[in-house]
This record gives sequence, C-alpha cells and structure tokens, in this order.
Amino acid sequence: MNALQNPLALLGRILVAWFFVIPGFGKLTGFAGAVGYAASAGMPMPEIAVGIGLCVEILGGLAILLGWGTRYAALLLAFFTLVASFFFHAYWSVPAEARMVTQLLFNKNIAIVGGLLAFAAFGAGGWSMDAKRRAA
Repeated sequence: MNALQNPLALLGRILVAWFFVIPGFGKLTGFAGAVGYAASAGMPMPEIAVGIGLCVEILGGLAILLGWGTRYAALLLAFFTLVASFFFHAYWSVPAEARMVTQLLFNKNIAIVGGLLAFAAFGAGGWSMDAKRRAA
C-alpha cells in the first residue's frame, strides 16, 4: 500500500482541486449571476462574499493541486465549504419536494470537508511542492 500512497494522494488532490477551481473560475466569468444567487440564498454582502469565495476556491484549489501549503489550504477550504453548505444547501428549510437533492448536496459537502481535514492532518504526500520544500 505504501507504493500507492503518493500516486493516490496526488489523484486525491487533483479531484479535490477540480471541485474548487472550476466553480471558482465560473464565479469569475459569471460574477453577476453568482452574486444574484448568493443574494437569493441570504448571503450578507453578496458581492464581497462572492469575490472572497472565488479567490478562496481558485487559490485554495490551486494550492491543493500543487501541494503547496496544503495543510493550511485544506483547513481554509474545509471552513469555506462548511459555511457555504449552511447557506446554499440548507435542506431543513426547503420545501419537501426539494429536500432530498438539497440534503444530498449538503452531505456531499460534509464528505468533502472530511477529505480536506485528512489533507490537513496528513499533508499532500511525497509528490508535492510541500515535500520538495521539506527535502531542500
């Protein structure tokens, strides 16, 4: 299993980064729509919140992808994802017909928080900028 540790950590980082970087650029290119959606979800100061969100998603996602400052990036993204889950996937406050999908999205985000906490605990693996910096 040790032979798979670094390739699996890299694959995990790629998949987790995908979850953040793509939507971050989507917010950047569709800023007005993202602000409207954030406002409809009750997000305070939606322009600022979306601006901060897209920076966290893009920069944090790229940090995870490269394995640079992984533990800090993972903690930041875990907090961001947890907060976003309560604003955008509050399944307890939606009509019954929308509850199942909204709860599924909330639970998916909670699972992603768990994966991010594992990166925070164990780091990015040997195939990362963090490992190269430690070796230098």
